[in-house]
Amino acid sequence: MALEADALVEKRRLRRRVSFWRLLAVAVVIFAIFAIGLSNRENGLALASRNHIARISIEGIITNDRKKIELLNKARDSDKVKAVIFLINSPGGTTTGSEILFEAIRDIAAKKPVVTVLGTVAASGGYIAAVAGDYVVARGNTITGSIGVIFQWADVAALLDKIGVKMEEVKSSPLKGAPSPFVPISEDARRVAQEMVVDSYDWFVDLVAERRPFDKIRARQLADGRVYTGRQALKTKLIDAIGGEKEARAWLTKTKNIDQKLKVVDWSKTTYADFGLASNTIMQLARVFGLSQLVGTGLMYEKTLRSERLRLDGLVALWHPSLAEGN
Repeated sequence: MALEADALVEKRRLRRRVSFWRLLAVAVVIFAIFAIGLSNRENGLALASRNHIARISIEGIITNDRKKIELLNKARDSDKVKAVIFLINSPGGTTTGSEILFEAIRDIAAKKPVVTVLGTVAASGGYIAAVAGDYVVARGNTITGSIGVIFQWADVAALLDKIGVKMEEVKSSPLKGAPSPFVPISEDARRVAQEMVVDSYDWFVDLVAERRPFDKIRARQLADGRVYTGRQALKTKLIDAIGGEKEARAWLTKTKNIDQKLKVVDWSKTTYADFGLASNTIMQLARVFGLSQLVGTGLMYEKTLRSERLRLDGLVALWHPSLAEGN
């Protein structure tokens, strides 16, 4: 009988423990949902229902980013967005991606004021995005300009000869697949590649001449591939002012009559929700306990690996110190 009584007591204790953990789990879920709502409000998502100024970041290598363009289109069509401030920190990217981004920003500018604020680097394709704005602001030490186009490939023909490897191919015409890394480039192939680069370069120069307060002759003089500091860019009229978001807002108020009391709300395609509800909950709880950086690193790991595999196919409007000579 004593054993049965002990088992009954232990069973009741186990039930109480299970009930406790169930209640705790429910409480955690409720808290997480509340925290997500609070976080969204802090991130400005809830404020999107009020009149505001949208802040959109253009960072890293510029490619044909469909989600980014969708975000810009939403900002364009939102009646609550009274102006847009673009924060640009990019060395450029593909000419096609830069062209698409430029057109999307100009579509916004057709409906509401747009200011571009340049960060550490806004060169090549980053400068294409910059001149899409109605007003361009940069820091004194911002690296910008690098107006030019580059098309690169590796020539490993000599290496293959040394190791005794020969590439064979059958193609419909001499210029098909040229230039190829496996054979020295022919003069005809070089000429075709140069013509393609010049065509995109002329487009870039025309774009700058159209958007900045000087003619095409002056634009071409500035478009020798060099980079400029923000101070140099101001002297050459590649930008409009030295400063940051404060100066951008001042211009919006003075020139476009945008209420200076309007809040600036971050618009971003990347939120915790991108990782699903479970990861979202983990991130919110981690924030409460001061572990968001540690947890966030793990959640972003796979995404970072994907971005590291980025390939730039086609013509490139990209600034990098090692490419500066040919940019």
